[in-house]
Amino acid sequence: MEERSLRIYNADKTFFSKIGTTISKLLIPTKIGLNSIIISMKRNNVLKTFESLNSTENPEKKEVLTKKLDDTYALYLEAIDKHIMDSIYKKVKNDTASEFEKEALSQYYLITHLKETGYTEYKYKKQIYLIGLDYQNVLNEKEKIIERYKKFYVSEAEILYKGLLKHYSIRLADNITDGEKQEIYNKIFKTLEEYISNILPIKFEIDQNDTYKEILDEFDNFDRFTVGKLDQNDMIEKNMILLGLSRKLFTHSLPLVVAEQCYIKLLKDARSLIVDTKVARKQEKAYSLLINIIEEYNAKLLSTKIYWEKPAQREEYKKFWDKYKEIEKIKDKNYDEYIKQKEILFITSDLSKVYANENKYYKIIKFYKNRLVNLGVMRNLQNSYSSEGTYTKVAKVKHNRIKEKAV
Repeated sequence: MEERSLRIYNADKTFFSKIGTTISKLLIPTKIGLNSIIISMKRNNVLKTFESLNSTENPEKKEVLTKKLDDTYALYLEAIDKHIMDSIYKKVKNDTASEFEKEALSQYYLITHLKETGYTEYKYKKQIYLIGLDYQNVLNEKEKIIERYKKFYVSEAEILYKGLLKHYSIRLADNITDGEKQEIYNKIFKTLEEYISNILPIKFEIDQNDTYKEILDEFDNFDRFTVGKLDQNDMIEKNMILLGLSRKLFTHSLPLVVAEQCYIKLLKDARSLIVDTKVARKQEKAYSLLINIIEEYNAKLLSTKIYWEKPAQREEYKKFWDKYKEIEKIKDKNYDEYIKQKEILFITSDLSKVYANENKYYKIIKFYKNRLVNLGVMRNLQNSYSSEGTYTKVAKVKHNRIKEKAV
């Protein structure tokens, strides 16, 4: 019947084609059909087991319930997966699907495609996708069911996102190309954005502890980048905020060494944006962003770094940090001087780093030097000279006299 309905799709509406299409639609499970009933049953089993696990303190009972939760959770995911193939797929083929269902199927195939190239990534992303899809359905249920499901959804999603970030962190440690590294960096930023956009707001609702109150201001700062079209400067700034939030949300899943690599990538992106931008206003905006990234990188990451590969780097950073703290002291007394001294410290520090690859960074080196000249730290020496007097070819005259004597 499915093949017949696909053959007559968009054909002339004859008597037989109408019958074929009607029967096909009747056979497609709807939201109140068999698949939805099965999903509701499996979901209820998961929620009951999840709630029982969280309410018991008995270690033996916890172990039994943990195993049961794994089993019921697997059956629950299978039911959602079956619903996609039995219902949404057929709806899309028969042009009876909603825009949400069309988009859901499109995302499903994108995730399924990952199975061929990276099974671990596919495993985490598919689970995130399936429970996220059912969460949208649960929002149409009674308030009591919604509240119950939110607790399970946030708890499970957090485990999955942490696992995915950990997987990306391990991939960065492998022997991969620069292009592959750039792709993983982008995936890390996208994963952080998904979690902070979709899961964190729900977490704020159900869990009002002090940790989340501390990051509320940073979340509000990120939230302004979720609307409207973003330019390259906005994208870099958004990723900087995401990294800052990750230091509190994913300390173990996104280790310091990986977060450091992500900050270094943002520094490179900001430097490139400065030298590639021809409009003065946009260049100044990119430069201001670079200063912020340098401060975030040093204050939120390097200041917490314990292990350094080279002792000399640690000593160098200590000197930087001492100067930074000294400058902080004048913030309330003379704010303009504070901004100036901080800018000088950051530029000179970054200048020493890019000098290690002078051929690659010659443009930003020139830009930094010009800034330091404007700040009164360096002098711009003209590459010219003038002289007075008469010049004589002494060597040639002496040679001629020797020649005359010989004759």
